[in-house]
Amino acid sequence: MASRDQSSLQRVWAWLAAGLICYVPANVYPMLETRTLVHTESATIVGGAIELAEHGAYGIALIIFVASVVIPVGKFIAIAYLALSVGRVSRSTPETRHGVHEIVEYIGRWSMIDVFVVAILSSLVQLNAVAAIQPGPASLAFALSVIFTMLSAQAFDPRMIWDGIENDKAGTA
Repeated sequence: MASRDQSSLQRVWAWLAAGLICYVPANVYPMLETRTLVHTESATIVGGAIELAEHGAYGIALIIFVASVVIPVGKFIAIAYLALSVGRVSRSTPETRHGVHEIVEYIGRWSMIDVFVVAILSSLVQLNAVAAIQPGPASLAFALSVIFTMLSAQAFDPRMIWDGIENDKAGTA
């Protein structure tokens, strides 16, 4: 076992916990605040996806829902699964666990889609006298949640997936 970072799993759990803590306000508080001459409206991530679907934009609503809810929750579960599976005998093969790690790493870069949508809308719609779109408090919490889960995935040392196999082979030889 060459140069394994013994504190890797501690960092994985710490970043994952920070990501989960930030994910809660990201879904409770408004992601986007729209102000027009007549009223101000704010929408959470799920509320915004529902509103898009109600206006007939089913594809965009689905993309926002998948990118903002399904993928982050899946990443939380996958990272926790990987962290738990290295210290124990796992029913899944190392190849499967390595594939899960690769998927989490790949998806990480696409997880900021909500933050980019809010940033683009905020910059495009700035008719201050008539209408304005501002990022809500959830946008910072969501961005932090994404960053923390990316750091959690980066902290995971995938070589640990294979260490159990090497130890089993050494014990049977």
